[in-house]
Amino acid sequence: MFTTRPDIYGTFGVASTTHWIASQTAMAMLERGGNAFDGAVAAAFVLLVVEPHLCGPAGEAPILFRKAGEDEPQVLCGQGVAPQSASIAAFQALDLDLVPGSGLIAAVVPGAFDAWMTLLRDHGTMEPQAVLEPARRYARDGFPISAGAAAAIADVAEVLNSHWTTSAQVWLPGGEAPIAGSWFRNPLLADTWEKLLAAQGQGGREVRIDAIRRAWRSGFIAEAIDRFSTAEPLMDASGRPHRGFLTGQDMAQWEARYERPVSIEYAGWRFYKTGPWGQGPVLLQTLSILKAFDLDALDLESVEGVHLVLEALKLAFADREAFYGDPDFVDVPMDVLLSDAYGAKRAAMIEATASKAIRPGQIPGFEAQALRSLGQVREAGDLSAGIGIGEPTMMHLRPTRKPGDTVHLDVIDRWGNVVSATPSGGWPQSSPMVPGLGFALNTRAQMFWLEPGAPASLEPGKRPRTTLTPTLARGPDGQWLSCGTPGGDQQDQWQVPLILRHLHGGRSLQQAIDMPLFHSLHFPSSFFPREALPGMAVVEESFGPDIIAGLRRRGHDLQEAPAWSAGRLTAALREPNGLLRAAATPRLMQAYAVGR
Repeated sequence: MFTTRPDIYGTFGVASTTHWIASQTAMAMLERGGNAFDGAVAAAFVLLVVEPHLCGPAGEAPILFRKAGEDEPQVLCGQGVAPQSASIAAFQALDLDLVPGSGLIAAVVPGAFDAWMTLLRDHGTMEPQAVLEPARRYARDGFPISAGAAAAIADVAEVLNSHWTTSAQVWLPGGEAPIAGSWFRNPLLADTWEKLLAAQGQGGREVRIDAIRRAWRSGFIAEAIDRFSTAEPLMDASGRPHRGFLTGQDMAQWEARYERPVSIEYAGWRFYKTGPWGQGPVLLQTLSILKAFDLDALDLESVEGVHLVLEALKLAFADREAFYGDPDFVDVPMDVLLSDAYGAKRAAMIEATASKAIRPGQIPGFEAQALRSLGQVREAGDLSAGIGIGEPTMMHLRPTRKPGDTVHLDVIDRWGNVVSATPSGGWPQSSPMVPGLGFALNTRAQMFWLEPGAPASLEPGKRPRTTLTPTLARGPDGQWLSCGTPGGDQQDQWQVPLILRHLHGGRSLQQAIDMPLFHSLHFPSSFFPREALPGMAVVEESFGPDIIAGLRRRGHDLQEAPAWSAGRLTAALREPNGLLRAAATPRLMQAYAVGR
């Protein structure tokens, strides 16, 4: 099969990220003697610079990683929590029934920076100066800005000039949006990196990294964010200006933490995801449902194959809406949801024609909760008005959204350390720049519901049910697979075909990534205005007219997307003998896999 890029092979190290500069940065750390953790952190900070419309320092970063020689991976949760003053009552007092998808009011505690510095401290080997130097240099000296970043900034240029004026200094150099391919600099962000590095002071490596973390969480970064967030009300997607709830005290009280992942066995592999504070278990539930079918004998690119996966995804996402939330606050029946018995029961609900109903499972003790989730369904309407709304992820695939993206990285070193992460948030088109810092706040609070009693309802100190969902998997012979993609609600949906094509179809990673993609819009979006399009699915036109017509005959309402437009998958694999592989999507023409 022809592939757009070669499968990368090596034994020294591989890196696959959504931007070629970040991939090369990760490899540079490996070449200098660093490990996968050093490479991942360096790549992540470069992504914050070169893909500013996709992720930022004040965003979030769920990280899955495996240490060399260990059989079980870990999660480092870089998802911040709701501010202490952010409550349902506080939003209702502002006459809001949804958290706006943009502006200061939608910010939760920034999680990405502390997560990356914690990973570097505990598992990396290199000095923070060396790891942050590529990001500092690209911010100071510049880089060729991508077409996507230039378009995202141009799209909100009027907003930046009229409402979010602190942003114009950097994002509109000379008063104009940058041109794709032009040299772009962010000197304010370079200043921030330099001040953070200067804050490390004296002492051992761990002591100095913790000093940098304190400068972020309770020093000059937190002070600047506090002043800006709580001062002047600024315009957001509600059409009205609001202040933020986030304070410096909220930042000082939070830090990234380690957790155990959730997992299931599938086709001889064990797949690992973050807990139900993210949507990651949806992938596990989908695979659990598909255990009931003989996928080795099924053509996954056929009408029947695509229909089957779409219907399994719809059932899994219905359970996301009914049951997922921060397990520190709500009881999530994860053991039931991931059990073989429950998966088989859900599989029996799949019929030959597409379901138009949102059907959460019936779990004893959770019946009323599942019923309430159906009351949150809002079919797509006129709620899409408002500046900077939603997650800027593959929005060209949705009729009510603007284009954009998130990022992902996979890094494996020669010792067998593996890192998979999906950083996001802090988009300049969704929130104004914090004065003097060179970056914007996140808008992840839009994941919360403002109706009491739902597992994802807003509560102070609670994690929003994020869409960010990296994947690790351990094979039957000791292989390790790392994969992920930007894409909001589509992230797990695009990873499922990659996994199935590789495990059942015998495709290489690059072949599986290059093949046509599809996803469902059947369930409520995680992003403002939280609409659902029951029965709607998106398929790349490269499936061909026969497959598309066959899916329509089965009752699917289809939106045909242009070829090479869905998903930004990247992946890496380690064989038991130490052979490494990596692949990256050609879609949007930025992701790249490198290695040797």
